[in-house]
Amino acid sequence: MDHTRLLKDLVPYGALAASSHNTQCWQFRVNDQSITILPDLSRRCPVVDPDDHHLYVSLGCAAENILHAARANGLVGQVQFDSAGAGAIHLTFAPCEPESTPLFEAIPHRQCSRTEYDGQPLTPEELQLLTAAGTGEGVRVVMLSGSAELKLVEDFVVLGNTAQLKNPAFVQELTAWIRFNKTEAERRGDGLYSAASGNPSLPRWLGQLVLPLVLQPRSENDKCVRQLRSSAGVAVFVSAPSDPAHWVEVGRAYERFALQATALGVRNAFLNQPVEEAALRPEFAKALGLGAERPDLVVRFGRGPAMPRSPRRPLEAVLV
Repeated sequence: MDHTRLLKDLVPYGALAASSHNTQCWQFRVNDQSITILPDLSRRCPVVDPDDHHLYVSLGCAAENILHAARANGLVGQVQFDSAGAGAIHLTFAPCEPESTPLFEAIPHRQCSRTEYDGQPLTPEELQLLTAAGTGEGVRVVMLSGSAELKLVEDFVVLGNTAQLKNPAFVQELTAWIRFNKTEAERRGDGLYSAASGNPSLPRWLGQLVLPLVLQPRSENDKCVRQLRSSAGVAVFVSAPSDPAHWVEVGRAYERFALQATALGVRNAFLNQPVEEAALRPEFAKALGLGAERPDLVVRFGRGPAMPRSPRRPLEAVLV
């Protein structure tokens, strides 16, 4: 068996993972025995992610997809984070009985659905499955569904969103990653495709003119509140200690959560403003009673419509 070819066939599953701003901030190196996932620092977002937290979470998401794809192809994978090197993730494999799980089958269908949901609660069994999927080594998920809990999250989302949109550097960075039309999205193969958020298709020159007029705290806060109130609940991913190795584990836990949600017909999307604003994050942690744990991700979930899919770069662009 050509192990290198088999492992290379797993890489596209990794490239379908979630990443901050859909930057696809990863590179993959394949040999006969392993896959190494490397951070692509040229795709950093230094304003919204100054400590590279989201970058390493994104790498963990890619690793988790590859592990599920490997098992479906008769390989069980082990994960090792190289904290002494370039922050790479090493995946090594051993033979096993092939197992195509619902999470593997969900990989091509998973997406962040940035739209309103139907407001209906999930069943206790569904919440239990999501909680189990979102729990990992040094990572747990706090599930919030009560009205008081969701109001707390709403207040912090509004505070964080307001701070971000009043920061010109944040808006500039965000605009650089927006793909205003299908042609641009397909040509670039990355970024935040406007149609995936329900926004109209525009030429880039026009989108850049219009965006500052519509990307205002009040209207964006109103949209975030509507989306949050339409959700069945919020999952807050929490890690301790907080370091790149655990951020990778957060990414793996989130990706399992998202794949399990997809398998259940449940949508999800990030509302990360409370954890992205460094000055706000400790207050958010305190309000949730997290102690020394770091709130890593804020994810709303519920049932709702599918949205246009975000693009992906070709395989040759991510292999090194």
